[in-house]
Amino acid sequence: MEMAVGIDVIVISRVQKVMDKHPERFLRRVYTPEEVAWCRGRVHELAARFAAKEAVMKALGTGARGLAWRDIEILPNRRGKPLVFLHGLAKQRGETIGLRGIDVSLTHEGDLAIAAVVGMADDAPLDRAAHRERLVEWLKEQGRL
Repeated sequence: MEMAVGIDVIVISRVQKVMDKHPERFLRRVYTPEEVAWCRGRVHELAARFAAKEAVMKALGTGARGLAWRDIEILPNRRGKPLVFLHGLAKQRGETIGLRGIDVSLTHEGDLAIAAVVGMADDAPLDRAAHRERLVEWLKEQGRL
């Protein structure tokens, strides 16, 4: 069993600038209608969820490549604890790596919003030595070593 871990930080004022310029387009592209309804325009809440979506993408091992922002949804339980819901390609990726549960923690302070994600994946253990060997060979081919 492998750990699926991701962390991200975002500057809240950066999200505010996007909201000032393209509020509807930004909200429609990044957030589900339920997330928009929950956040009610509170930029620190939107920024924390943006960071959480990026952290989940890292935990899934894809980064932003190939996943839609709205395929990752962050909504609270009845006590306010944020929960991660995967849809579409994010859900498929989670199934591919055998993801078993994923937890997220959100925080914001001053102009920063931070999210940390952790989960367990059944994916076959990574052969780190073989990966390193392939990387070193590639670096040599590129003339970097």
